Amino acid sequence: MQAGRNSRILPRGAAPGQVRFRRVTLSFHSQMHKGPFMLFEFDKTPNENIYKLLVSTVVPRPIAWVTTQDIDGTVNAAPFSFFNAVSGNPPVVAIGIGGRAPGDVKDTGGNIRRTGQFVVNLVSNRLAEQMNITAIDFEKDVNELAEAGLSTAPSSRVKPPRIAESPVSFECERLVIVEVGVDRAVILGKVVAIHVADEFVLDADRCYIDTPKLDLVGRMHGRGWYARTTDRFDMPRIDVADWPLRAKAAE
Repeated sequence: MQAGRNSRILPRGAAPGQVRFRRVTLSFHSQMHKGPFMLFEFDKTPNENIYKLLVSTVVPRPIAWVTTQDIDGTVNAAPFSFFNAVSGNPPVVAIGIGGRAPGDVKDTGGNIRRTGQFVVNLVSNRLAEQMNITAIDFEKDVNELAEAGLSTAPSSRVKPPRIAESPVSFECERLVIVEVGVDRAVILGKVVAIHVADEFVLDADRCYIDTPKLDLVGRMHGRGWYARTTDRFDMPRIDVADWPLRAKAAE
C-alpha cells in the first residue's frame, strides 16, 4: 500500500469522533498471492475443525445480542456472531444458532420458535464485558441480564424487551427458521422497528446515524478475540463513467 489521497482513519485507542487523516492509494492491479495454498475439503474435515476454519477467516463478524421472552414471561439474553443484515427491502436479519445436542437450538432458538419474536441488540465497546457474561451457559431460570448488571426497556412492536444500555436495538418478527443440521438453525427475522439512542442520531429526518460514535465491536477468531471498529478508511465507490480515466491513469 502506498501513500495516496482521501482516506480517514481513527488512531488506535482514540475516542469516537477523533480522526486523523492519512493518504492511501490502492493499486488497481493487485497482485495475487503467489505462495502455496492449503486445501481443506470439508467432507474430509472434522466438524470442530470446520468451525475453526470458518470463525478464523470470516472476520470481523457483527454480534447479535439477542433478547427473547418465553411464553411464561421468562426473558433470555445471549450473543451470537453468526449474524448479519441480509436484505434492505424487506429489512431482514439472519442469525445462526448452534445447540448443545441434537434438536437443541438453545433457549434463544426455542423461544423464537414458540413466540415468533425477538430483539437484536448491538454491542458497543463499553458493553463488551457485560455481553460476555450473558454468553455463560447459565441454567434456564437464571436471568443473564441481571447477572451482567444490565436493565431492560420495553419494545414497541414485540413482547421481548430490549437491552436498555445497548445503543441500537432491532425489534424482529420471525420469518422462517431453516434447519441446517441436527443442532443448527438459521433464523430469518423481519425488522419491524429500530431504536437508536438519541446521542447517535445526526439527522432523524434523513436517517443519518453517527456510526463511528456507536463504537461497536465484532467477533474475531479463537475463544476470546474481538475487534473494535476504530480502524477505518474511506474508499468511495467508483462511478462507471469515471473508470476509463482512472484505469488509464493507473497504467
